[in-house]
Amino acid sequence: MTTSTSSTEQQLIDLTRRLLTAVSTGDWKVYRELVADDLSCFEPEARGQLVEGLEFHEFYFSLSSDRPAPPSRVVTTLIGPKVRMLSEDSAVVTFVRLVQRVDSDGRPTTGCHEETRIWQQILGRWKHVHFHRSAPSS
Repeated sequence: MTTSTSSTEQQLIDLTRRLLTAVSTGDWKVYRELVADDLSCFEPEARGQLVEGLEFHEFYFSLSSDRPAPPSRVVTTLIGPKVRMLSEDSAVVTFVRLVQRVDSDGRPTTGCHEETRIWQQILGRWKHVHFHRSAPSS
C-alpha cells in the first residue's frame, strides 16, 4: 500500500528539518522562532530528567558563539520521517537522525539518534512543544 504525505504533514517534516538545521548551526534566532517557550524534553544531555523551558537549551547555543566556526559542515539526514496527526492542531513526527561531521582530528563521524518531536499550532503557527531523543536501540 502506498501512502501519500499531506501538505500539513510535509510542512511539519520541513519545519523539523529547519529546526534541526538551526540546532546544528547554532542559530538561536530560528530555534526560538520554532519552539514554544515551555518546550519540554527528554534527551541524553538531560541525564534522564525532564527538562522544561529554554534555559537548558540556550546554554548549548551560547557555546557555539564562544568558539570559532567548525572547519567543516554538518549534514543531517532524517531516516523514515513519519507524521501522525493527533488533531487539526497537533502532531507527532518520528524519525532516526543521522548527523555527519568531521571531528577535530579530521576524521568523519556519524552520530545517530531516535527522535520523537511534537508540534502544536499556537496562535496559527506550528510550534515545537516537546521532544524525546535517545541513542539508537540497536
